[in-house]
Amino acid sequence: MTDDISELTARYTYGTWRAQRGWKPLHVTKAEGCHFWDASGKRYLDFSSQLVCSNLGHQNQAVIDAICAQAKELAFIGPSYTCDVRAKAAQKMLEVMPKGLDKFFFATSGTEANEAAIKIARLYTGKHKIIARYTSYHGSTAGSIAATGDLRRWFVEPTGKIPGVIFGPEANCYRCPLQQKQGTCGTACADYLAYMIDHEENVAAIIVEPIVGTNGVLVPPPDYLPKLAEHAKKRGVLLIADEVMTGWGRTGKWFAVEHWGVTPDILTTAKGVTNAAMPLGVVATSRAIADFFDDNYFAHGHTYEAHPLTLAPAIAAINEYKRLDLIERSAKMGELLGQKLKALAAKHPSIGDVRGLGLFWAVELVKDRTTKEPLNTPQDKAARRPLVIDAVAAEMTKRGVTVLAWVSHLVIAPPLIVTEEELDEGIAALDAALTIADEKVA
Repeated sequence: MTDDISELTARYTYGTWRAQRGWKPLHVTKAEGCHFWDASGKRYLDFSSQLVCSNLGHQNQAVIDAICAQAKELAFIGPSYTCDVRAKAAQKMLEVMPKGLDKFFFATSGTEANEAAIKIARLYTGKHKIIARYTSYHGSTAGSIAATGDLRRWFVEPTGKIPGVIFGPEANCYRCPLQQKQGTCGTACADYLAYMIDHEENVAAIIVEPIVGTNGVLVPPPDYLPKLAEHAKKRGVLLIADEVMTGWGRTGKWFAVEHWGVTPDILTTAKGVTNAAMPLGVVATSRAIADFFDDNYFAHGHTYEAHPLTLAPAIAAINEYKRLDLIERSAKMGELLGQKLKALAAKHPSIGDVRGLGLFWAVELVKDRTTKEPLNTPQDKAARRPLVIDAVAAEMTKRGVTVLAWVSHLVIAPPLIVTEEELDEGIAALDAALTIADEKVA
């Protein structure tokens, strides 16, 4: 039956971000806490919280109960109406959002949240250009994929994306796109984006992941976001912070921008807002933007906007983050995880860099530590060449630990409830699997 389910799934449904031939998804039957089980009964430690979204762990009871209770009370009402849960969800957001972000649009995914943010920025400023960064991912729909810098954008050009999006360098202190060195560069990557604004004109907004997610967990230098925010403000350009992955305690704060004392004009988030138990995306805007639309047409919306079943678990999830003190716990356990990963780096020559914040880390693999030459490139992945990182992840899966692998790095992001024993379980599997990469080192 297990093979039948996998085969039926592959035959009649699409597997995302892949050529379809050869896809045979793992048949999962149960999940709880930091683990899930396949149809044969094998248990797996979820070392990346699925797609960095199951922050509370699988099947959090309070979240599940909230969904069930809301379904019985009011399963759906259109967005032109309101209901108790919509007002309560907005009030609950005010408890945790950065101060100054106090009006919300409720969508159904991170990509839709970014789509709305881009449209809002254009309507508010009257300008049309959006600056994004080359190493980034913002979603799969036209606006959000247009603002995505990674290889997933290549396949939809020129159709399937919007005009007016331009790209600049990311903040990557391990492999600087401007060939600078941290401490002596003056954060040139932020100044470069200001230069782009000055010479492009008609720039509505800059969209950034405060810490780049799938593409490497790139933690910026301390002055980067404050400097970028100041450049944008001085030039009348909005700053959009994509906190789809970095929100909800993942980095040891409610939202990553709090590490640097920055409040963006627009913040987008999803994933951990409902522990991924229901599809909810949130766009939080400043009061200045909210006031603009008092007398100007808000040209956006969809049927499932502010869907009651998506809002009830958000309220429950926020309460659970607080009850379990998971924001502080993420910071504490993240330090421990970082120590353990750095200890692996001292042992395995294939590890070029270990970086992260809170329970959000990347292990980057290289052929040569001196040159920093990666084991694989985005072009390799686009061309469907075998990737060393996939072989490492497959070996970890054999050992009962699943992890998100991308091009030449692993994203280590376990649920915020993870124990030290579970961290050790994941580290042991990674330690063993890295022998595959070590054999490729020059």
